[in-house]
Amino acid sequence: MPLHNNNATREAIISRYFPQYRFIAPQAHAGFSGASCIIEHGDRRLVLRQHHDASGPAFAFRRQYHVLKRLPANLVPKPHFFHHGWMAVEYLVGEIKCELPDTQTLAGMLYYLHQQSRLGWRIAILPLLDDYWQRAAPSRRSPFWLATLKRLHQRGEPQPLRLVPLHMDVHAGNIVHTPTGERLIDWEYAGDGDVALELAAVWMPSENARRALVQAYAKTANMDAYQLQQQVQRWRPWVLMMMAGWFELRFQQSADKQFIALADDVWRQLQTKG
Repeated sequence: MPLHNNNATREAIISRYFPQYRFIAPQAHAGFSGASCIIEHGDRRLVLRQHHDASGPAFAFRRQYHVLKRLPANLVPKPHFFHHGWMAVEYLVGEIKCELPDTQTLAGMLYYLHQQSRLGWRIAILPLLDDYWQRAAPSRRSPFWLATLKRLHQRGEPQPLRLVPLHMDVHAGNIVHTPTGERLIDWEYAGDGDVALELAAVWMPSENARRALVQAYAKTANMDAYQLQQQVQRWRPWVLMMMAGWFELRFQQSADKQFIALADDVWRQLQTKG
């Protein structure tokens, strides 16, 4: 039964490559980075994921697999299988909490990630922001959005303080608290970039909490806290533009108005900061 295209069904993948496994259930936490399900054989469970974004390049999904192969098993779920738009990774036994770990634990986890070898490709923000603008609903392309985008083009991305591997989607829902420690999932946006960009992109509950994280990270990484905080602040408008653009794109794709409310909240933050 040859499977040489991205349209292979879940049942066909399981039948050919995991014949001893049985389907358990859709994964409770699937996010937007791929349709997921849990399969089981004896006491072993895997998460089987499909690359669902037809508009996204196929190599981006393969990159996620390579990220998981390169990073240590005490940081990521161990990958087991990849085939044309499908991958299977270790099922992590643990808890996904509503809140981030405490500041010191979070800083330590990020620093451990940033000590790993670079992944081999740079995160480029400007092309992503341009793509969000082009793919957004025409009615949502405001003069403020265009003016802010042009201003960032003129300014250019900040030069990195330290170039390291980044996750770029760190929030409570992407951290599994296992008996052996915290592990990061959903590596869709990973790549090499500035350490301060990661800290600017963490989904913190407040800017005071972000400043505390930067202070803890600077101490852990033996960096100048003031310099690091200034660099994080330089990146914040870029991160907010990414967030707003992502919400706008999700609205265009799904017609779900909750994304308009989320995008409008970020636009207000940008207008306030501006």
